[in-house]
Amino acid sequence: MLQRIWAVTQKEFIQTLRDRRTLLIQLGLPIVQLFIFGYAIRMNVEHIPTVVADQSLDRASRAYVQAMVVSGYFDLVATAPDERGAIRAIDEGRAQAGIVLPPGFSASVERGDAQALLLVDGSDVFTSQTAFNAITAIAQAHSTQVMIDRMERSGRLTGQRLLPLDARLRILYNPNLDDLWFLIPGMVATILQTQTITLTAAAVVREREAGTIEQLLVTPILPGELMLGKIAPHIVISLINMLTILAIGIYWFDVPFQGSFPLFLWLSFMYVFSGLGLGLLLSTISQNQKQAQQLATLMMLIGLVLGGFMFPRYLMPPAIRIIGNLFPLTYFIPIARGIVTKGVGLEYLWEQVAALAIYVVVMMGFAARAFRRGLD
Repeated sequence: MLQRIWAVTQKEFIQTLRDRRTLLIQLGLPIVQLFIFGYAIRMNVEHIPTVVADQSLDRASRAYVQAMVVSGYFDLVATAPDERGAIRAIDEGRAQAGIVLPPGFSASVERGDAQALLLVDGSDVFTSQTAFNAITAIAQAHSTQVMIDRMERSGRLTGQRLLPLDARLRILYNPNLDDLWFLIPGMVATILQTQTITLTAAAVVREREAGTIEQLLVTPILPGELMLGKIAPHIVISLINMLTILAIGIYWFDVPFQGSFPLFLWLSFMYVFSGLGLGLLLSTISQNQKQAQQLATLMMLIGLVLGGFMFPRYLMPPAIRIIGNLFPLTYFIPIARGIVTKGVGLEYLWEQVAALAIYVVVMMGFAARAFRRGLD
């Protein structure tokens, strides 16, 4: 049996190495994707272009604007005479946030009834959410400081604490909220899924279109042995890509690896098998290579959205979460982030590992059954 599997594996390796351009793309594309994601994707939006319509131009209004600018979230890029001018600057794309301060702002602050209008461009979800949260927090902090200053000047604040509760924040595992510490483990999982599904999506249908599948059928090899032989080169390529991506993330982007590398390697090998099984299933049920690639692209896009790479799964409706369970990415992302970022082991990840193991068995079983039917 091993001899027959090795014979098919040699054939696949020779065919893979012969097409050097395709092999170069298979090995180089994940690296390009990693650098694009690593430098282009930013979850924490800062330096938001901001237009200010300060109709008061007094000490209090300038202090309010300065509090927004020194936070680092807002950059003053334009001024406007009024609210209409600020909205016009946002509509023209020159700014994504606006601050409108009415006349007599300083006197209103002293009376305790000052109001400021904060405008946010809602057409950009990430920017608008960051701007809304930042503006709210900074405005509240500035208002609190203004109130404390007024009480100190009036003599009503004599050493006692103004706020009875002091909440302390401690961020675990990523104290600086570095985007890449969150993105790199998820990108390893995402790129591996893309590679495994794509590499095997055309494995069987290519043989069928070329007419070589009949030549394989007349040999003594069994369908299961043929399936293992065809995916063996893809396992090697996928693991090489995984190690390359992880090394770049650790040594180039300075993402710390907190957990056990042998455990991560073993679970990655299991994850690769699940993706190859899914790709082989798509290849078997497809009529031609174009159809196989279209199905593979569809699976990758759905898995990317529903797997939890960018959007939290707990916010999704139950029916959508069930659909997301059909993709191995859903189980491996918590494993990758748990081992790489948190440094936890099997005692914390056993549910995801068990689900991934069941997925591998079920998917490889379906793929083998569909593979036999496709050969028949």
